[in-house]
Formats: sequence, C-alpha cells, structure tokens
Amino acid sequence: MSDFWRLFFSIIIALPLTFLTLPAHSSPILITQITASDFLELGVDKMRRGDYQEAIENFNQAIALEKNLAVAYSDRCLAHLQLQDYHQAIADCTQAINFAPDNFEAYLNWGVAYYRQRDYSAAIVDHNRAVTLKPSDFRAYYNRGLARAGDGKDSEAILDFNLALTQIPRISSLLLADIYNDRGLAHFALQDIQAAMLDFNLAIRLNANDYRAYFNRACACGRYGDDFGAVRDFSQVIRLNPSNAQAYVNRGVAQYRLGYHLGAMSGDKLLRIYADLQKASEYYGQQGKKVAYEKTLDLLKNLRQQISSVTEVALF
Repeated sequence: MSDFWRLFFSIIIALPLTFLTLPAHSSPILITQITASDFLELGVDKMRRGDYQEAIENFNQAIALEKNLAVAYSDRCLAHLQLQDYHQAIADCTQAINFAPDNFEAYLNWGVAYYRQRDYSAAIVDHNRAVTLKPSDFRAYYNRGLARAGDGKDSEAILDFNLALTQIPRISSLLLADIYNDRGLAHFALQDIQAAMLDFNLAIRLNANDYRAYFNRACACGRYGDDFGAVRDFSQVIRLNPSNAQAYVNRGVAQYRLGYHLGAMSGDKLLRIYADLQKASEYYGQQGKKVAYEKTLDLLKNLRQQISSVTEVALF
C-alpha cells in the first residue's frame, strides 16, 4: 500500500510570493522583506519537486520568523515523513497542534507518522480526531482504516474503507483502486475470500498497472485452489515489477501444485519452477533478505533432487 498522495494532499498552500516590481519612473527600487509565508511557499514548492531536505530548510526559516506558525510545523512534518524521520515528524505535529488545536492536517499527518512506526493505537486516536474535525474528508477514514487493519481490527477497517468510498471524488480512479485493494486485504484477513476477490478485481479494473492488486488476487486464487489464476496473476506481477522475489517464489509454488494436480510433472516443468526459485533467490540476496534467501535455497535443493529423479527415469 503507497500513501504519498495522502501526504501530498495534506500540504497546506501558503500565501503567494510578494513580487518585486519596477517603478514607472526612475526612483529607488523598494526591496520587499521576505516573510514567513514566502519561505513557506518555497518549502511547499520544494516538497512538490521531491527536495525534502531543502523544503525543511525553508520551513525552518519560516519558523524562525514566526515561531507559532502551525502550518510550517505541519508541512515540515510531511518532509520528515518522506525522509523516514518519524520521531521528528511526530515532534513537528505536536507543535503544530499546540499552536492550532483544531488543525486537521496536523492530526492527519500525526496519525501517518504513528502508523509508519507501527503504533497503530496512537494512529487511530489521531485519525479519530481528524474524523471529528472533518467528517467529510475521505483521507481521515482511509488512514484510520489502514491503522485499524494494522491493529488487527479488520471488520472496523472495512467500515472505514466503506466510509472513505462514500466521500472520495469519483474521478480519483487511482485512489479508489488503493481503497478497494486495502479493503480486499481486510476481507482476506477475515477469510472472506469471495469479497476479497471482488475488491481486487475492482482495483485492477481501476488501475491495471498496480502490481499489488495482482499479487493479492493471485494469493486469493491460491486460497481458492485456482492455481491457473495464481500463475496468471503472479506473472503479471513479475511483468510490472520484475524484481519482486515473492512473486517468483509463489509462481513457482503455484506451478508445482498445478503440475501435481494435473498428474503431469515433467522434467521441463520442474526446470521452469527451478528457474523461478533461482530468480527469487537472486533478488532476495540482492535485497539483503537473509531468511527468505536461505528458505528459497532449501526449496531449490529439494527441487534439484526431484529434477534428478525425473531425469534418471526418463533416461531409462
């Protein structure tokens, strides 16, 4: 699940820059003093460009000029979130709320910071406050749904995702896809595979390039015993995200089960499965995922023995 849009949308636009103008006649040019609002807008522009450290410097300048400027703390929180400095992000949101207790954006960002730290209970508290302040804003419901799902409260998460769907602008197809995908995961956690499958289908229909929805639908297919569907969707994941090691492992497992169900596990099919597992081990090694890497090596070892056995039988 990507939450950058939630963070980006919560940037508060500052006042326009004061432009310098030339007088009509030759007289001294007046240099307008740079204000906190000017630095604030510069920081917002840097955020949009992805220059988060530069944005922080601009927000620092705004705060130096106006220490109780709540929006500067709230926006600086966003930059710290992007840099994964969650401790500082929480500190900034705390300051923003101290100066503006009804700052919706600060509560929203505060909740995201706690969510990123996996402190789901604290995130839920902040999003509760955000919902109270702006009950018509889908972001508060969606974020609270994510926190509730993280906390294992999947039934409550589904209720929040439903509320988010009633509030979100219908033109936001990519955002809708995210919500359906996350609601599908909550249904999946509750063992309601049919409802999960419907949500993953909707997510894919709205965003055909989201590899996560294909991955989740592949897992649902596997739970249903539809190994053909699982292989199909894991193949889509690999096409969209070629370094996804889990997709290679799971496609190999699905092909292995499929071969045995059909009673046709040939040497060629075992070699294709072996290629998937080998690719997975390479990516796990590159990504530093030691446990997954070692488990995949064990699978490869067992599969090599089976390939040898099938080859020996074929030779005779």
